Amino acid sequence: MLSLSQKLSQQQKLSPQQIQYQKLLQLNTLALEQRIKTELELNPILEEVMEEDIDLSLDSDEKNKNDEIEEDEDFESNSKDEFELEDFMNDLEFEGDKINKSKDEEVYQPLAPAKESLSEHLREQLSMLNLDDNLYMLGEEIIGNLDSDGYLKSELSDILNELEMFEHVQISAEDAEALLKKIQTFDPIGIASRSLQECLLVQLRNSSFDPYYTFLADELLVNYFNDFTQKRYDLIKQKMNLTDESLKATINLVQSLNPKPGEGNIDSVEMNQITPDFIVEKVDDNFVITLNDRSVPSVTLSKTYLEMIDQNKKSKKNSPRDKNTYKFLREKFESAKWFIACIQQRRETLMKIMQAIVEKQYEFFDKGPKLLKPMIYKDIADEIRMDISTISRVVNGKYVQSPMGIHELKYFFSEGLSTDSGEEVSNKHIKERLKEIIDSEDKNSPHSDDKLAEMLNDEGIHIARRTVAKYREQLRIPIARLRREL
Repeated sequence: MLSLSQKLSQQQKLSPQQIQYQKLLQLNTLALEQRIKTELELNPILEEVMEEDIDLSLDSDEKNKNDEIEEDEDFESNSKDEFELEDFMNDLEFEGDKINKSKDEEVYQPLAPAKESLSEHLREQLSMLNLDDNLYMLGEEIIGNLDSDGYLKSELSDILNELEMFEHVQISAEDAEALLKKIQTFDPIGIASRSLQECLLVQLRNSSFDPYYTFLADELLVNYFNDFTQKRYDLIKQKMNLTDESLKATINLVQSLNPKPGEGNIDSVEMNQITPDFIVEKVDDNFVITLNDRSVPSVTLSKTYLEMIDQNKKSKKNSPRDKNTYKFLREKFESAKWFIACIQQRRETLMKIMQAIVEKQYEFFDKGPKLLKPMIYKDIADEIRMDISTISRVVNGKYVQSPMGIHELKYFFSEGLSTDSGEEVSNKHIKERLKEIIDSEDKNSPHSDDKLAEMLNDEGIHIARRTVAKYREQLRIPIARLRREL
């Protein structure tokens, strides 16, 4: 049987403006700069303020004009599309339509070094081989298919098939292999290799090392490569019938080769370049925090379009076209005002959270990583009375430069363990201590995970072997056998 009933429920929904604010919170400085430039292109009411024009206060005429627009009661619109600033951010005082930074703020902006990229460097060498068009095209494809470490990430046969399909070229497998071998001798030597074994062999066979040890190293890489990667030195010594001295010299020669010939080129440097979002500097006994947003465009409302709104408001009743124009401009005006308010609120929120982090981790910024305290998102959220999700959005993907270096904000958040003295120690401090122990161990007889756990327990840090193994893996430190050296 059908029946009708009423149900009262409470639902929380985010307005488009709240969603916009949350998205802006997630952006780092470089992404925010691009987002503002995009908004400047989309909204004619917004315009960029040049540095020499920046002024914290609006002209009284402009303020009056804004007030007239706000107080217009003739504008016909659906009430659900209207919104007030207070509905979105109760604690925000909208103090004008310009978002500016102090001219006195000093910021650090790392610049990418101007140098030739690896791909350009390789193409320049390719052009000197006097190849025909087909082979030159293949060479460019090989260079374009290198990963960040300099290895060929696609099969040579697949590259050939793709060229033959789309470019109608004909290159034999033998000619393609010969060209690849030639490219592998380019600077840096070993580039475009298909495996670590091939990369090391190319370098070894194009080197001027001692002939005897070069011969031994070649035999080692060809016949006993797996034993070498697993550091089964006793087995290698037995199979190759080497003395301790010869084995050590051979191993040292192989380890002197470059396993990542593409690493450190400008392509990967630019990709991984970090621009800090905050600058923390010590002045006397206090830390001064600066938001590193000097490169972010300052935006304001366009006076020209504000005048157009004013003119269309007066004439909108006389012409349907003027009325539509006024409606369009009014919507863009509201959108622009919200966008500016969101940027300002983002700035205030970021500074508030960074200030709380610095206060909580004062000893870290003052004396270093060993004094990093356990801290979770809830600690900061409770301190500044914000939601944990807001802290998460701000922390994710943002960096701070301080006297202790450049760190991601996530770095300052970690769980803690209690020591015998009752002191709370961050798990990051435990990882640092674990790394120190491993770095100082006898490489002829590295510590097992059980031994590492025992040593930490002797220091009052009670930790299980499996936790040591987890931390060691997070630090990308191999197991004891693979840390062994001759």
